[in-house]
Amino acid sequence: MTGKTQTSNVTNKNDPKSINSRVFIGNLNTAIVKKGDIEAIFAKYGKIVGCSVHKGYAFVQYMSERHARAAVAGENARIIAGQPLGTLPASQKMFTYL
Repeated sequence: MTGKTQTSNVTNKNDPKSINSRVFIGNLNTAIVKKGDIEAIFAKYGKIVGCSVHKGYAFVQYMSERHARAAVAGENARIIAGQPLGTLPASQKMFTYL
């Protein structure tokens, strides 16, 4: 899988004002799915300003909370690389996955 857009690796995890414009993506097969793939999949919901991929999960930072909400609703349970994604607003991530 490949994507064309390249964004920052920073998703503003320390900025409380931007937490609602961040999306947590869990159950991600990062052996196959890369940053460019995530950007390509999630770009249809709005301008992505940051994307960080970690082992098994990722975060996408949008310009607005509205775009983040649309991405959560549109991509939750989508099958990517054989696994259903779990998408949540980043502010809810800690309570659901930890």
